[in-house]
Amino acid sequence: MKKSIWLISTMLIAIFFFGCATPRITLFSDASDPLREITLDGTAEDKILVIPITGVITDSSKSRALRTMPSPVQEVVSHLRLAEKDDRVKAVLFKIDSPGGTTTASDILYHEIVAFKQRTGKKVVVCMMNLATSGGYYVSLPADVIMAHPTTVTGSIGVILMRPQVSGFMEKIGVDVRVNKSGENKDMGSPFRPITPAEENMLQGLADTLGQRFVDLVKQHRRLDGQRLATVADARVFLADAAVAAGLVDKIGYLQDAIAEASALAAIAADARVVVYRRTEYPNDNLYNTLTSGTQAKPTPVVDMGPIGDLLSLDAGFYYLWPQALGSP
Repeated sequence: MKKSIWLISTMLIAIFFFGCATPRITLFSDASDPLREITLDGTAEDKILVIPITGVITDSSKSRALRTMPSPVQEVVSHLRLAEKDDRVKAVLFKIDSPGGTTTASDILYHEIVAFKQRTGKKVVVCMMNLATSGGYYVSLPADVIMAHPTTVTGSIGVILMRPQVSGFMEKIGVDVRVNKSGENKDMGSPFRPITPAEENMLQGLADTLGQRFVDLVKQHRRLDGQRLATVADARVFLADAAVAAGLVDKIGYLQDAIAEASALAAIAADARVVVYRRTEYPNDNLYNTLTSGTQAKPTPVVDMGPIGDLLSLDAGFYYLWPQALGSP
């Protein structure tokens, strides 16, 4: 034990003093390590690839102590590229547990999945876990079959613009911010002053446009119209049974049911190999493991603010996101 502590301390000191001049040393797997195929089940030659999409969908990587974690977008696209090159991968199963994410990251994943299907002809199945709301549902739309667990929460079809507002607090403590701007709307949405009615209308117009894009894609992929489309377009959430009735979900089942569905769609043997791509090999691995690169557990903060802390950590901007679910996955 003492020898291990001495070794780690020595490496940390070397990194501190010599910086970029030293060879790259990693104590944990990170985004620089290659993805490797690992078989979880089955013995046949044909494969079903399982890709997890967990947590807030973003295209920003995360830097942590001694390693960098790839963004969800980078990770999923890397999986798709490998699956595209492997003729034995006949179907892809997305295991989704996400409250959504930024509009652009969600749209990138949607586009990449559509393009993957067009290029390869491989079947795509979605199995929703605890949550597949907003952007988590958006990226599910290209699937040939969408399956939800009996307890899944999904829906929240729409967009939200979240911006902090601290002008009232600043007035109370006697703090002000002076702004010089080149255009009337340059500081539109500033947290340091109240928003004007004209600005509110402009921001609402942006939200309406992005929200309508989402609704149009639901209409296209799920073939909804009339009252059924109006029902889901108000951004409500659904449990699995209601989501099936609303036309957002095809079937209710568990992960093994989704594997069987993928096998049937791809017309491959029932004992097809179920594989994942990981940077780290885990003992007693199985379908419910969502990790690909070491541990992705969040460091424990000094003061845990729960969902409020998650909300405050988000950058200002438009999100396909159900904010009430932050901190859940």
